[in-house]
Amino acid sequence: MERKEKLYEGKAKILYLTDEPDKVIAYYKDDATAFDAIKKATIKGKGELNNTIASYLFEYLNEKGIPTHFIKKLSDREMLLYKVEIIPVEVVIRNLAAGSIVKRLGIPEKTEFNPPLVEFYLKNDELHDPIICEQHIYAMNLATPDEVQQMREITLNVNELLKDFMKENGIILVDFKLEFGRKDGKIILADEISPDTCRFWDAKTGEKLDKDRFRFDLGDLIEGYKKVLEKFKKE
Repeated sequence: MERKEKLYEGKAKILYLTDEPDKVIAYYKDDATAFDAIKKATIKGKGELNNTIASYLFEYLNEKGIPTHFIKKLSDREMLLYKVEIIPVEVVIRNLAAGSIVKRLGIPEKTEFNPPLVEFYLKNDELHDPIICEQHIYAMNLATPDEVQQMREITLNVNELLKDFMKENGIILVDFKLEFGRKDGKIILADEISPDTCRFWDAKTGEKLDKDRFRFDLGDLIEGYKKVLEKFKKE
């Protein structure tokens, strides 16, 4: 597999074209950002950890029958993916209240949502990724009602699978963000699943093991991400 020219560069990853038109290579960077990139840092080793954790979780979901763009891990920082047309809608699912919903609605942190709460956000940095409803999605022609329903169903399925997986490994899955793409007329899971895009709390201590460590100066980010990976491997 030959890596060719750069296709896209985001905050945490670079996508490269390959010698196969339906496949791309994702390279995970060491960059960390928060609060619309107002807070920035380069944290050595972050990219390798996110690539390893995301590969681990994508492999697990693929095995469980979830349609994803993940093919295989190529190296410490690279994974091979199917090329998809990204839908500019972020789907957030919340099992417990944390982060923006606490600030936005005044819901106390750790409040349980049963059933889990699903939210949609417009993927647009210039507009600061505002929260939107399904009618906004249709009005802006971002996705069809059938596609939104598929995104919702996949998100709920992923949540149940990952909640069980995390519980077995001593982690509380608080919430996470998913992105989706179109491939051959089908909706599949895209982007990444990592401590950058999920909230992971230690089930015994309540310690936050995700990017909130960087956002709110709660401790060394690499240490938290390493703890996540260690739990996957030993518990």
